[in-house]
Amino acid sequence: MNRFLASELEETTPEQCTFQIVPVPFEATVSYGGGTAEGPQAILEASDQLELWDGESIPADEGIFTHEPVDCTGPAEQILARIEAAVTSASAHGIPVMLGGEHSVTLGALRALKKKHGTFGIVQFDAHADLRKAYEGDPYSHASVMHRALELELPVFQLGVRAFCTEEREVRAKHNIPHIDAKDLALKPLPENLLPENFPENIYITFDVDGLDPSVIRATGTPVPGGIQWWQAITLLEKAVEKRNVIGCDVVELAPQEGDHASDFAAAQLTYSMMGIIQRSRKAAEDNS
Repeated sequence: MNRFLASELEETTPEQCTFQIVPVPFEATVSYGGGTAEGPQAILEASDQLELWDGESIPADEGIFTHEPVDCTGPAEQILARIEAAVTSASAHGIPVMLGGEHSVTLGALRALKKKHGTFGIVQFDAHADLRKAYEGDPYSHASVMHRALELELPVFQLGVRAFCTEEREVRAKHNIPHIDAKDLALKPLPENLLPENFPENIYITFDVDGLDPSVIRATGTPVPGGIQWWQAITLLEKAVEKRNVIGCDVVELAPQEGDHASDFAAAQLTYSMMGIIQRSRKAAEDNS
């Protein structure tokens, strides 16, 4: 499998890098269009076409190391254990940046970071709430990953949701999950402070690419109209990390389609832009300390 930005960066070691890419080509429970197992490779290949300057800084200056892909054969629990081990190893050196694969891979990262950091907040970009207790009888479904997060007692903040069922509405209400859904993002101004005041300082960002409008990324299993636009996503990410410490992130649910290089490139650009936003936020925190 390729390295992230291999066309621009020399090979290095994990110890020298802030950003630790963890490819997880897992797909088992997608419920509409398939292909997410090919997502990590497509993002890595597309990253060769990125510019090092992201418009504001050079995230690669922090160092980017690409780990070997997680072995995604076998039962779901075994795969999640391997993901947990990979993220644990990556987080020992820097910030894990996981590339999925379907959204269920996020659970492995959450388990690893919960053991290391204790409580932290999850900022979820998604077209779907993913709050079903189980989907088609599978508690490890991509449609249930945020329900598993609640069981880990991790607070969740949702952005861009526009497709969810009655069960998920009830779970949201029961757990008082803060959110700004896609319609409100489109029609109302953003609050000055995006995250609730009592939201944890440490955060994990999980970005399902179907949270973006299909005009930005179409190659995903369940594209839903009315999603987040590109610069809106960048603004939301910047607001989310403001005065927060990002302990990990992921980009999931890209399902590459032949001839659609735009979606692959957008997912790679999104991954790199997230690194840049984290880089600048960390520098601002250092300057203010």
